[in-house]
Amino acid sequence: MGFGSSHYNGVGAMGILILTRQLLRRRSRAELESLLVQRTVALQRLSQRLLKVQDEERRKVARDLHDATGQTLAALKMAVASLECKLQEDQDAADVLSDIAALTDQALKEIRTTSYLLHPPLLDEIGFAAAAKWYVEGFAERSGIKASLDFARGPERLSIEIETALFRVLQEGLTNVHRYSGSSKVSVCFQHRADGLVLEIADRGCGISAELLQRLREGSAETGVGLAGMRERLDELNGTLEISSDGSGTTLRAIVPLTSPITTKNHLTQCRVYGPVAASVVAKLSARSASL
Repeated sequence: MGFGSSHYNGVGAMGILILTRQLLRRRSRAELESLLVQRTVALQRLSQRLLKVQDEERRKVARDLHDATGQTLAALKMAVASLECKLQEDQDAADVLSDIAALTDQALKEIRTTSYLLHPPLLDEIGFAAAAKWYVEGFAERSGIKASLDFARGPERLSIEIETALFRVLQEGLTNVHRYSGSSKVSVCFQHRADGLVLEIADRGCGISAELLQRLREGSAETGVGLAGMRERLDELNGTLEISSDGSGTTLRAIVPLTSPITTKNHLTQCRVYGPVAASVVAKLSARSASL
């Protein structure tokens, strides 16, 4: 009896030891999984924060280019015009000044275009629809790709976060059309539904292979920074990015649930603007966009 009892106790102790090790392993695995989730969430927050900082920096650089460098060149242009009036009899000097004036005009246009591409004033002053219309028209002119627009205006302004995210998706989407699709046409559609917003960019290009399309949908690291940035922006808004493609082209669709639209007045109070919104400002911005 003594031997049997001792043997039984030994087996029981071994079982408890094995069970304890298994529990420790499971606990360790659970802790690792929990730590992994925490680190993933932290990285997502950091990525979203970096995107916000990037947008703020773009807005600042755009404003500085417009208000500082642009004004300097405008003053230079006026000085050249004044010299041209004073040196009308000296043809050689007049020709040189004319060349300087032309270069100044070119520099002004390039700086204005760069400033607006970094952060268009229309996005702050009027809203996404107006900024998107200006950008798509400029894209068609610069790229030679025929672009069609179908934009629905909602009853209220959207938050600055939503409008900025949609505009950046539009920029990146059209950039990809120009770089990779080989398409001569692109259509951009924006729908303001009761349950959310849908921005759709569709080209008529060569399409995407099934293998690459699967990697794009899975969010593989090989798909590039641009697509990852679009997803990060939409994730912050609880939105989704859909990609479909076949032999007739590719369609990119950004979907954002509309949970808390705000009025134009509230929007303009919270966002940083270039100046007061008035008819004169709108007219000037429209004239500038038409000249680009």
